[in-house]
Amino acid sequence: MSRFWIVLVKELVDALRDRRTLFTVLISSVAMGPLVLVLLSTMIGNIEKRADAREMVVMGLQHAPTLRNYLERQTFTLTEAPADFEKQLKDNKLGDPVLVVGETFEAELAAGEVPVVELVTASANQRAQASVGRLTRVLQGFNQEQSMLRISTRGMAPGSLQAMAVQERDLSNASARAAQLTGMLPFFILMAVLYGCLAAALDTTAGERERGSLEPLLMNPTGRFTLVAGKWGAVAAIGWLIGALGCLSFLPGQWLLRSETLAAMFRYGWVELAGFLAVLTPLVGALAAMLMALAIRCKSFKEAQANAAVMLTLVSFLPMLAMFNQEGEQPWHLTVPVLAQFTLMGRVLRGEAMGVMDYLIPAAMSVVIAALALGYVARQLSRAAVK
Repeated sequence: MSRFWIVLVKELVDALRDRRTLFTVLISSVAMGPLVLVLLSTMIGNIEKRADAREMVVMGLQHAPTLRNYLERQTFTLTEAPADFEKQLKDNKLGDPVLVVGETFEAELAAGEVPVVELVTASANQRAQASVGRLTRVLQGFNQEQSMLRISTRGMAPGSLQAMAVQERDLSNASARAAQLTGMLPFFILMAVLYGCLAAALDTTAGERERGSLEPLLMNPTGRFTLVAGKWGAVAAIGWLIGALGCLSFLPGQWLLRSETLAAMFRYGWVELAGFLAVLTPLVGALAAMLMALAIRCKSFKEAQANAAVMLTLVSFLPMLAMFNQEGEQPWHLTVPVLAQFTLMGRVLRGEAMGVMDYLIPAAMSVVIAALALGYVARQLSRAAVK
C-alpha cells in the first residue's frame, strides 16, 4: 500500500503540472451547470413569452369582419402578413404562422356553410411551429361561439352539442415534468467525467511512453499491478473531482434561471447531488481504466487521442438510446455502463424511488469492466513492447 500511495501521489503531481489543461477542464466543468441552465431557461422563457403574446399575422382578414371582431375581443393584435410570407416562413425569417382567409368567408358563414381558412406554417421553422397550437385553439373558440349562437337562435340548449365533459389529470409530479426539460443534464455530466479522465489517462500511459519516462518507471522494484493501480487511482480521482464539480455547479446555477416555470419545477438540492455522485463514482473508475487500456497500446499521445475518439463517440451515443426511446426504460439498460448511469440520474431528477439493486447492478458492471481493463494494462506493462 505504501508503494501504491507513492505512485498515486506521483501521478497526481504530474497531472497537476499541466496547469493549462487542468484549468481549462476545471473551469468548463464549474461553468457547465450555470451555463446549461441559463441557456435552457432562456429558451423556455422565449417560448413562454411567445405563447403569452397575443399576436396574429393575417392575410385577407378584411373578408371576415365576424372573425376579426372575435379576435379583437380576445385582445389579439392583428398584423398584416408580408406578400412573400411563404418564402419568409421557409427561410425562418418570419416567426409566426399566417392565417389566410378567403374572399367568400363572410358569405359562406352567413349562409350556414363551413368556410375554410388556412393556417400556414413551416414545420422546419421552430418559432412559427411553436405558435400553431395556440392559434388553433383560438380558432376553435370561434367555432364554438358560432355554434352556440346558431343553436340558440333555434331554441336549443347550448349544452346539447356537448355529449360529455373531459377533464385531464396529470400523474406526473413537478420533478418529473421538469426532468423532461432538463433531461440533457446527465449527458453533460457524463461527458465532463469522460473528458476529465481523458487527458490524465492518455498522459500517464501513451504520454509517458512517448517521452521515454515509462521504462525507468518500470525498472523500480514495484509490482506491475501496484503501479497500474496507482496510475488508475490518480486518473479516477481527477475524473471524479471534475464530475463532482459539474454536479455541484447546478446548485448555484438554479439562481440564474430566467424561466419562472422551470424555476418552479426544477428541484436540485443536496439530495440530488448525493444521488448523482453515488451513481457516477463506480463509472468514473471504469472509464479511467478503459481509457488507460485503450492508450497503453499506442506509441504516441496523438495516436492515443485518435483511438480515444472511438470511445468518446460510443459514450456520447449510449445516452441517445434512452433519450430517443419511446417505449420507456428497459431492464437491460441498467446492465450497460453509461446508459445505466444516464438512466439512474434521470430517475434522480424525476424524484423516483430506487432500490438497492438499482445501484448495485450498474456498480458491479463498472467494477468488472475496471478490473478487466486494469488487468490488461498490467499485462501490457509486463511486455517488452511497451518499453
